[in-house]
Amino acid sequence: MGRNPVVGRQGPAYHAAVIPAEGTAKRIRVKQIRSGIGHSASMRQTLKALGLKNHQSVAELPNNAGVRGMLVKVRHLVEVTPVKEK
Repeated sequence: MGRNPVVGRQGPAYHAAVIPAEGTAKRIRVKQIRSGIGHSASMRQTLKALGLKNHQSVAELPNNAGVRGMLVKVRHLVEVTPVKEK
């Protein structure tokens, strides 16, 4: 058996999305950067509720408390960026 490649790449500095506050952006763009395979069913359902169907999919969502709560749960699987207002 080989060494686990994930060892040494754990913790908040690795793949933890920074979620912007409600006052900084009205809408946010969420991109799934890691697969839901191997994670709990509730995390996979949260990704589905966010509108992320598969790896590398993108969804544009309102920046409200409900969405931010879901993003906290799957913050290691997604990348979050604020959307520029036109």
